[in-house]
Amino acid sequence: MAIEIKAPTFPESVADGTVATWHKKPGDAVKRDELIVDIETDKVVMEVLAEADGVLAEIVKNEGDTVLSGELLGKLNDGATAAAPSQSAAAAPAAQESAPAAAGDEQILSPAARKLAEENGIDPNSITGSGKGGRVTKEDVVAAVEAKKKAPAAAPAAKPVAQAAAPKLEAGDRVEKRVPMTRLRAKVAERLVEAQSSMAMLTTFNEVNMKPIMELRSKYKDLFEKKHDGVRLGFMSFFVKAATEALKRQPGVNASIDGSDIVYHGYQDIGVAVSSDRGLVVPVLRNAEHMSLAEIEGTIAAFGKKAKDGKLTIEDMTGGTFTISNGGVFGSLLSTPIVNPPQTAILGMHKIQERPMAVNGQVVILPMMYLALSYDHRLIDGKEAVTFLVTMKDLLEDPARLLLDI
Repeated sequence: MAIEIKAPTFPESVADGTVATWHKKPGDAVKRDELIVDIETDKVVMEVLAEADGVLAEIVKNEGDTVLSGELLGKLNDGATAAAPSQSAAAAPAAQESAPAAAGDEQILSPAARKLAEENGIDPNSITGSGKGGRVTKEDVVAAVEAKKKAPAAAPAAKPVAQAAAPKLEAGDRVEKRVPMTRLRAKVAERLVEAQSSMAMLTTFNEVNMKPIMELRSKYKDLFEKKHDGVRLGFMSFFVKAATEALKRQPGVNASIDGSDIVYHGYQDIGVAVSSDRGLVVPVLRNAEHMSLAEIEGTIAAFGKKAKDGKLTIEDMTGGTFTISNGGVFGSLLSTPIVNPPQTAILGMHKIQERPMAVNGQVVILPMMYLALSYDHRLIDGKEAVTFLVTMKDLLEDPARLLLDI
C-alpha cells in the first residue's frame, strides 16, 4: 500500500517552504521514524519522518521546489523492502531482463550494494549482476572493487591528467560563484529592510565597566558550574537579568505597536540573537524575569546547540518582546543594531576592551564595553531610551543590586 509523504503543517506565520534535502532516493529502504526529507522555511528547517517501514517509491517535489502546507512530497510503499524489484523479476523474467537498461541502477541495485559502490567510486552500470533478473548484489560490488585494485598501474596515471585539466587560478583571475539565497537569509533581509523603512529608528549609546562582573564571574564560575551540572557562567545571563529589570522600569521599551495601538507587555520574553550556518536566528527566553542565572545560561546553551544542528523549532523563535544581540563575540567594538519588528527596541553588546578611564581624578585602565540601544522613536522618547541604558549600566557595574532588587 502506498503512503503519501506530505509537507508538515506550517504555522500561520509561514506561507510556504522549500524542499531542502532528500535523504533517500527512489528504491531506498526506509524505516519508521527515519528522516526522509528536510523542508526549509523562512524560520526553521522542518524534518519529515517516515510513517512506516517501506521503500521510497516516488519523489513528487524535487530539491528546490516550493511546497505548501500539507502538499504531497512523494510516496512510500508501506511494508515493502528493497528486494521487491527482484521478486517481481522472478514472476516475469523476460520483462526484468530488459528493465535495467531502461530504469537504470536505481531498480537493480540493493541498498547495501549501492552504498558500497558509492564508497569505492564504482559505476553500478559497469557491473554485471549475478542476482535474480540481473540484480547487482553486494558480492558483485566487492568483486568489482577487488578488480579495480588489481588493475594495471597505467590506469592510475590517468588521474593526475584529469586533475591537471582543471585550470590553475592565477593572480588576477576573476572568479564568481552564484548560489541561491536561503529562505532564512531572504526573510531576514526582507524584515531588516522593512524595519528601516517603517520605523523612526534611532540609536543611543553608553558604556559599562565590566570589571565587577568579571571579578564576580572569575571568583564563582567553577563553583557555579559544579553546582549547576556543568552549566557555565557567562556574561549573557547578567545582561538578560539587568535587561528584565530595566524593562520593568521602562515598560515602553518592552512594548510594541499594533496599528494605531500600543501594546504593553506584562512579561519579558527576551530574544537572544544566535548565529548559525543558515544565518541569524533569534530564539526566545520565555518569562526571563522569573529565570535564574543558571536557567538563562542553560537555555541559551541549549539554543546554541539546536541552532548549530538546525533543530530550532518555530515555537523556539516565535514572539519576543525585546532582543539582545552580542556582536562582541565576533570582535565588534561598536554597532547600531536593527530593531526586530514588531518589537520597538534592541540592545547591542560589544567587545570588552581595556581603555584608560578617569576615576576619582585618576587615570585607571578598565575593561569597558559599549552598549547600543536602537529603538523606534515613534513610541520611545530619548529620555526613556537613555534612562533604560543608564539603568543597565548601574545594575551591571554593581551586580549585587540585581540580587537585592534595588
